[in-house]
Amino acid sequence: MSNPADDDEHPGEPDHPPGPDPYRTFRGRFTTPTAWSMGVALAIGCVFIALVAEGPGAESAVNRVSTIVIGLFFALLTVRFAAVRAEPDPKGLTVVNYVRRRRLAWAEIVAVRFGSGDPWVHLDLADGSVLAVMAVQRADGEHGMNEARRLVDLIAEHGEAADPDPGHRRDG
Repeated sequence: MSNPADDDEHPGEPDHPPGPDPYRTFRGRFTTPTAWSMGVALAIGCVFIALVAEGPGAESAVNRVSTIVIGLFFALLTVRFAAVRAEPDPKGLTVVNYVRRRRLAWAEIVAVRFGSGDPWVHLDLADGSVLAVMAVQRADGEHGMNEARRLVDLIAEHGEAADPDPGHRRDG
């Protein structure tokens, strides 16, 4: 029995069929559940320790409250990783990394790089800068590679920016 993926009946079609919605949000496969799990574990663990700790200084309300506050602070920092995503739409791409959010028009994106040593996708932008897209990760294996291909397809569909002319210098 032949594998439909091996058929050459449709030579113009991509080797990787698009998912049900090409504009679905890019997210790391394991990042979100891991971040939430670790954040909840940190919060519960610190509250538990603050409430059951015994020994010198354990009776101090300041120590108990500070243990809870520090635990909740680090839980919040950990859960922030769950917000990492890239949201495509017909007009462009919104990249939400750990600290920064950036909106790009499709035409601003010159190329997508996902080298073998890169932990996540990098976008080469028309202004000469590079933007990491932490939502598409090498740690996700084949899923990450498929997501990178989907991003490349979206950029190709909506129009890439022209490569800047290397002989042209911008003054100013």
